[in-house]
Amino acid sequence: MEAMNQAAKQFLGTQDFTSLSKLHTDVKTNICTVTHAEWVQQGEQWYFEISADRFLRNMVRATVGTLLDVGRGKINEADVKAILEAKDRGEAKVSVEAKGLFLWDIVYPFPVGQSPVFPSPVTNLQPE
Repeated sequence: MEAMNQAAKQFLGTQDFTSLSKLHTDVKTNICTVTHAEWVQQGEQWYFEISADRFLRNMVRATVGTLLDVGRGKINEADVKAILEAKDRGEAKVSVEAKGLFLWDIVYPFPVGQSPVFPSPVTNLQPE
């Protein structure tokens, strides 16, 4: 589990998750920001928690499968980094079944039902 948690750190930050996404989906970008990725022990059971600004289709299943390969000794932390950098779905070979996968929580950066408030655009960019 320690090796899987070390490897999970490779997913943190803003990066391209093409290697962990289903191909030919209708998204404009595969860039996501992962803020938390960790295996947690609760009694005799382990589960994986991941938080991000968005998830791509199959991303969590491929992430868990990749980390299980680390746990099984098939790949290491450096291999996980190389898989992400390849931006090739064929590099992350294993996706776990959706069985047991569930959405825990959704947090919006603004009140639900209201549009986000953006600063006014700068209209005059003339030098002073």
